[in-house]
Amino acid sequence: MTRFDRYMLSQFMVLFGFFALVLVSIFWINKAVRMFDRLIADGQPAWVFLEFTALTLPGVIGVVLPIAAFAAAVYVVNRMSTESELTVMQATGYSPLRLLRPAILFGLIITLMMSLLSHFLIPTSLTQLRMRQHEVSRNISAKLLTEGEFLHPAPGVTLYIRDITPEGELQNVFLSDRRRPENPVTYTSTKAYLVQEDGGVQLVMVDGLAQSLRQPGSRLFTTHYDDFTYDISALMGSGALNLNRVSYITTPTLLMTPKDVAERTNTSYGIVMSELHGRFTRALLSLIAAMMGFSALLVGGFSRFGVWRQILLAFALLVMVKVVEGMVVGPVLANGALWPILYLPTLLGALISLALVFIASRPGFFRRMFSRRPRAEVAA
Repeated sequence: MTRFDRYMLSQFMVLFGFFALVLVSIFWINKAVRMFDRLIADGQPAWVFLEFTALTLPGVIGVVLPIAAFAAAVYVVNRMSTESELTVMQATGYSPLRLLRPAILFGLIITLMMSLLSHFLIPTSLTQLRMRQHEVSRNISAKLLTEGEFLHPAPGVTLYIRDITPEGELQNVFLSDRRRPENPVTYTSTKAYLVQEDGGVQLVMVDGLAQSLRQPGSRLFTTHYDDFTYDISALMGSGALNLNRVSYITTPTLLMTPKDVAERTNTSYGIVMSELHGRFTRALLSLIAAMMGFSALLVGGFSRFGVWRQILLAFALLVMVKVVEGMVVGPVLANGALWPILYLPTLLGALISLALVFIASRPGFFRRMFSRRPRAEVAA
């Protein structure tokens, strides 16, 4: 690697780090705000919010890295073109194809980062996040032990607790069960306790009143009790933990037993193959984005008005590649045997980049090819 290659690579990495930091912050904060409202409203402590947002970070980074690679390539070439650095290097004998080499190396580095995210960090973080969400959904304190608010832990059920003592005693409890419209029941008690019993949760109410409205006739029956036990395990809505999702499965498992994964996750073979090869294509997109951003700005000579037209061209070509990527997913979902077409956008992006380099190295090629040839003069 020459000194110029190291110089360009350092410029790419510095700008890539800047754009990645800015974009990750924007995407992450946007997702964290929504998660903060939901978790804090459920009574979760701040450390749970921090843990959940940290587990969403690999997915956010996976979305941002190709964008940051493209932005870094465009910015570096734009700056070097404006300051005539690329003109000087081309004057010393560097061809556009030679100038593309550090951009390819930069794209390969980002591709390795994306591969680590796609094949390991993102599936692991999604699995861990699902497990923590299941644990939180089973957390009694998060759903029921919220004082001074009317809570609805299940459809047709309303719970109110006026106060909770430091010893865990619930004071002035109101519980309305309207899941059976023909016989709604309302329970009130001066104090109550939560008791774990046989894997379930029991609400033990002391010194209270049960009111039952029975049909037909709308007759009200009241019962005073010294203590009454109400099973609230069904109100928690925490079924068995299900980790059988394609996005949670590791890449080696998807490679070796795709049909078994499709059967276990109750999905189609096409969905499994789309997820598997999508992880590879998402990583390769970083390389294509860097190559297209670099090669598009090499087209055209120096202009005092800048290279904004080339920037628009690079952006339009990248959008076209993403459109093709969206078009090839549908057939693969319908027929998993067509998975090779998922790599068509990557191949298209590489061919476009090489075509742009070819045009940049021969600026008069198309002009000579389409210009009219002068007629031969006939000697008198």
